[in-house]
Amino acid sequence: MTPTELRVDSPSVKTPEAFTDATAAVDRLCELYETATGFLCREFSNALKNGPNGARIRAFYPELRIVTTSFAQVDSRLSFGHVAEPGVYAATITRPDLFRNYLVQQIGLLLENHNVPVVVGVSTTPIPVHFAVANDDTVSVPQEGAASFTLRDVFDVPDLSTTNDDIVNGVLSTFDRDIRPLAPFTAQRVDYSLARLAHYTATNAEHFQNHVLFTNYQFYVAEFEAYARQMLADPDSGYTSFVSTGNVEITDPDAPIPAVEKQPQMPTYHLKRADDSGITLVNIGVGPSNAKTATDHIAVLRPHAWLMVGHCAGLRNSQSLGDFVLAHAYLREDHVLDDDLPVWVPIPALAEVQIALERAVADVTELKDYDLKRVMRTGTVATIDNRNWELREHAGPVQRLSQSRAIALDMESATIAANGFRFRVPYGTLLCVSDKPLHGELKLPGMASDFYKTQVARHLMIGIRAMETLREMPLAQLHSRKLRSFDETAFL
Repeated sequence: MTPTELRVDSPSVKTPEAFTDATAAVDRLCELYETATGFLCREFSNALKNGPNGARIRAFYPELRIVTTSFAQVDSRLSFGHVAEPGVYAATITRPDLFRNYLVQQIGLLLENHNVPVVVGVSTTPIPVHFAVANDDTVSVPQEGAASFTLRDVFDVPDLSTTNDDIVNGVLSTFDRDIRPLAPFTAQRVDYSLARLAHYTATNAEHFQNHVLFTNYQFYVAEFEAYARQMLADPDSGYTSFVSTGNVEITDPDAPIPAVEKQPQMPTYHLKRADDSGITLVNIGVGPSNAKTATDHIAVLRPHAWLMVGHCAGLRNSQSLGDFVLAHAYLREDHVLDDDLPVWVPIPALAEVQIALERAVADVTELKDYDLKRVMRTGTVATIDNRNWELREHAGPVQRLSQSRAIALDMESATIAANGFRFRVPYGTLLCVSDKPLHGELKLPGMASDFYKTQVARHLMIGIRAMETLREMPLAQLHSRKLRSFDETAFL
């Protein structure tokens, strides 16, 4: 060791071990993770109190690995749970406690489909100290310069080389790699998003449910809370609690929810079930940037579906304020995903989601078949990045809207759908017409009709009903092959 080198202190860990039981494998992942993060938290607290001890402090993420030597014969209807060809596949794992059900399911499918054990050990990817202490309320990482020592000289910090979307974007070449990815995200990428979710939504990742509704209008929050209280009052509803911003959780339908001092950028609310199959509502506000930010981070939680239920501009004279729009195609002019998912990539409608939404509209409005056209149109939704597009020269935008056969325009839907496609999360869109700028009905005070107010009150319920339908659907059926490429990770 040269004079300028520091010795490396790491926790002692068990040697890699093969498992043929998914639950036992996840138990070992939890053990390794807790050992590593506990070590980092203790050493970091000691360094803040007493200064560095002359060593570099380092601990590593757990790793899950599988080695196959033959092509698996699997159910061709299943789009996940197996690797495409013989080879070595591995994934770094974080927060196995949070992802326990997901990991048991995915590992169980691997064991069943390949009939070889999985190996659990320690990876070569260090855990950044910021992420290790994230779940310890007694410890926080000071800003650079606030500590008596240079943080990165002693501890590992986030590394962008392992915190990216190369796997899900399909730009990571797997054909010439000795070890191929087993999961769509690296551990550091997941940890990064878990931290961002807590910041943007003011709720912890533990509260997020597998069915996520996005909206761009505050009205839906009050409706969602009212619905949640009704469900908590019904012992047969299956819902167990309601979580508001600031991680305020209630189980009593009459319990008060104190107002938060400062609303987060994306207020988020969770109507929970014991198996995480409840519903999360995220008010993303206005704009494609917010829509991308929210979905970028929620994607690591591997939700079963997400839907956009927001307001839009109706583009047809035959539409009325309050009418519904079921998107079956998207015109992408949001621009925030162009580098990750080129605009020439089609974003297909997913039959399972479309059917669930249409049936929910029929159930709530008590209309069906041809009569549904009285209140709902199906067609292309255009998403743009300029809220005041009406003030620009009209010929170009209006011509594109006409050529695309768009029936509605907003600033979020195509972004959410495109990121659903990119992250392999089933998606859908049901919008409510709030103005008709091409026909002189701008979104101004006093222009909402009674019909519009009635429809907007129904809108959230339609989204909830659709999610409840999707919840009853087998996961293998919901995760359509349209979301998977020919070179996919085994994990959803």
